[in-house]
Amino acid sequence: MTKLRLATLVALLITLGVILLGAFVRLSDAGLGCPDWPGCYGHYAVPAHAADAGKAWKEMVHRYFAGSLGLIVFGLAVWSWRRGSRRQKLIFGAAAVLIVFQAALGMWTVTLRLQPLVVMGHLLGGISLASLLWLGLLETRASAAPPSLRWLAPLALAVVVAQVALGGWTSSTYSALACADFPKCNGSWWPATDFSDAFVPWRSLDVSFEHGVLAGPARVSIQLAHRLGAAVVFVVVGALGTLSIARGDRTLRAGGIALIALLMVQVTLGVSNVLFLLPMPVAVLHNGVATLLVLASIRQVFISRVSPPEPSSS
Repeated sequence: MTKLRLATLVALLITLGVILLGAFVRLSDAGLGCPDWPGCYGHYAVPAHAADAGKAWKEMVHRYFAGSLGLIVFGLAVWSWRRGSRRQKLIFGAAAVLIVFQAALGMWTVTLRLQPLVVMGHLLGGISLASLLWLGLLETRASAAPPSLRWLAPLALAVVVAQVALGGWTSSTYSALACADFPKCNGSWWPATDFSDAFVPWRSLDVSFEHGVLAGPARVSIQLAHRLGAAVVFVVVGALGTLSIARGDRTLRAGGIALIALLMVQVTLGVSNVLFLLPMPVAVLHNGVATLLVLASIRQVFISRVSPPEPSSS
């Protein structure tokens, strides 16, 4: 393994850790543990006079890891512009730009008091960064994919990303437990809903969004949409995984097995979140496996469509 691949792998692993930490911070209601940014009550460590030191430390540990990740990503970008191929320049340059935007989203998460659109964007930004680093690790070679997989793989990636965004919206609006049972919702297949209020992208800045501001029917609408999205993901990703195993070469088959395994785990975690009232380990893992599903989908797209790599000095 070259030094570049090792550094990229380390950055990817830290990114996955930061995504999990971010989920833990959000789910433990510690997103406003520090009322300012980038410090905490004006300090770069949690001071003794913090209103809730436990929540503040959760937030600051997340920031420490995110800051360390930023330094590694900038290092990768500098290396790629000095010695990398054109593809590496694009990948790591985009990662460096994204890490700056992620920092801004982290700041706005605090200053806009958990505005759902910002919180969801911060989650998607973290997964996008993981995706870029994953691309930096993948071998750029074509695979023997049949035509059906060449259109199904991008479709699967699109529905997974859409579902991750919907999951971020579900979490940021505190709608994860809007339905208290499964497969029904509050004893009904279709309870009272309010979709017109459920997906308003931007709301007044005069309130804090901690613990949510939506009424019950709007939260139910979000939860139902997330469940319907999960059904679409199950069908499309399941089809991609099955066809990859049945019709692909060894590389595609391995990816298909990974997709099916991750899909089964993710469905189990999603149902467990409802039945066991959102236990922290299960909820955090639900975020992590969602990220892995995105990466696995990207791999299937990548190996079935990408041309051979350019020579590199790495």
